[in-house]
Amino acid sequence: MTFKVYSGPVGTDAVAPIHKDRMLFKEFTSLDDALSWASHIKDTGRVAVLIEDETGRTFDKREIAAALANRDARDLRGVTAR
Repeated sequence: MTFKVYSGPVGTDAVAPIHKDRMLFKEFTSLDDALSWASHIKDTGRVAVLIEDETGRTFDKREIAAALANRDARDLRGVTAR
């Protein structure tokens, strides 16, 4: 399964379907890799605004932020992320 991570500058809101074809994205073969990329771009001053899998399931900006916060909390506790 592939996952597309759409990104933009900080402050970018939700992605409208009509504008998705104009947005930057990168494809990954696992959700874990997609979340790792979302974490990386956050560290470089950009933001992941949408993760979409090939079935159409989406994770919006808030869901991505929650998943990254959960990963960071597990890392701080010394639990290995899967």
